[in-house]
Amino acid sequence: MEAKEKAKELVSKFTFYQLPEDKRILVDNAKECALICVNNTIEALSFNEWQNQKIINFYNEIKQEIIKL
Repeated sequence: MEAKEKAKELVSKFTFYQLPEDKRILVDNAKECALICVNNTIEALSFNEWQNQKIINFYNEIKQEIIKL
């Protein structure tokens, strides 16, 4: 799966679990939740950074794609 697809998937999942309000607020909140998730994943992977550098780079790409959405 590409970073862009994974970013859309994460934001979509977080959008689904919110009460319907203003669509822009839903997306912004979902993006923030997805970014928290990605940042926590990167932080956890950083404990063995030398082993996980490739996946850390992938999650950094996902992070950038979430920001672009």
